[in-house]
Amino acid sequence: MKKTWLLGLGFFSISLTWALYNAFVPLFLDNYLKSTAMIGFMMTIDNYFAMFLQPWIGHRSDRTNTRYGRRMPYLLIGMPLGAAFAALIPWHTGFFTLVLFMVLMNLSMSLFRSPTVALMPDITEEENRTKANGIINFMGGIGSVLAFGVGSKLYGISSYMPFLFAGIVMLVALVVLKAVIREPITLQSTGEAAKPIRPISIKEELNRTTLFILGAIFFWFVAYQGVEALFTLYGTKYIGMTDSEASFSLTFFSLAFLLFALPSGWLGARYGKKRIISIGVSGLVLIFGSLIFVESVLWLRVLLIVGGIFWACININSYPWVISTGREESIGTRTGIYYFVSSLAAITSPPLLGWVIDIFGYSALFVCASVGMLLALACLFGAAGEGKSSGQKPQDGARVPLS
Repeated sequence: MKKTWLLGLGFFSISLTWALYNAFVPLFLDNYLKSTAMIGFMMTIDNYFAMFLQPWIGHRSDRTNTRYGRRMPYLLIGMPLGAAFAALIPWHTGFFTLVLFMVLMNLSMSLFRSPTVALMPDITEEENRTKANGIINFMGGIGSVLAFGVGSKLYGISSYMPFLFAGIVMLVALVVLKAVIREPITLQSTGEAAKPIRPISIKEELNRTTLFILGAIFFWFVAYQGVEALFTLYGTKYIGMTDSEASFSLTFFSLAFLLFALPSGWLGARYGKKRIISIGVSGLVLIFGSLIFVESVLWLRVLLIVGGIFWACININSYPWVISTGREESIGTRTGIYYFVSSLAAITSPPLLGWVIDIFGYSALFVCASVGMLLALACLFGAAGEGKSSGQKPQDGARVPLS
């Protein structure tokens, strides 16, 4: 449990950086682009790198064997680069340098995101993974709350302050992770030469249940990513908020997610991951549907609180469910597949929802989000039950036969 809480620092820094990026970068882009669809598209350019790099790096990390471990080398390279380029974003001198810093930051983040996520199941037994995922997402939720709460105040002082803060936090998290995380050894040794790790085919991981789960993940991230990327513009142009008020409103969603991260992990372990996810998706259908008719800042924030609780039910249990339908030696590969699908949704959603908004107005944002959640619910009906990972979880220093 101590290692899980400390591993949560990695998720804390990732969530903090992404939340600041999604909250404030659209405001930078709005200085150069007047089409909401184009702003939405620019917010997805980085995800093209993530969509292809994260599956490959996650797959590669399964077969990496260094004195630093399987996953840690990717963190040691990616996190310092991510911190540096994040801090540079508000220092752009024009549209070209803004896009350049955006791409370089997100390219750097793609180098370590899948390995960081894969560390959780690496050091956690299968039956405890929903609880562990609740802990690390609790830490990630704190990062989001700071991004929207403290970050909005720092942005009011100067636009570069939130991004500098994120870069410093990322570097501190790397130092802590390097000091405390000891990964399991991944090659077997029984007195003879260690056998190489057998290559894992991505295709063999895509069984029927996994495909339905991935379909659900795609659709609920289409809904969520579109709302997160375009909410500050929605709040300022449709509700009439200031920039700081719009970004601060997302704090209510993130705070509810934060408070319910641990309980949702416990509920997933107690009652089943699929059941709790289904409750969360059904709840967000109702919440997003209700927000279509809300123009009051107070009621918007109340509904965002309830929505954050339902999002915790989904987000805490989905990754452990994906992992539980495969083998222990394919954790990095399946992590990469998970992020491929979520990145594909992130690429699809903002420009699609932005295009719809250009035609029908900002009230269409939550109509599209509701439809996305309904499609996710339909995919859940096609997925089988919980699934179990084969093999036993290694203790530190244990060697796992992978050939």
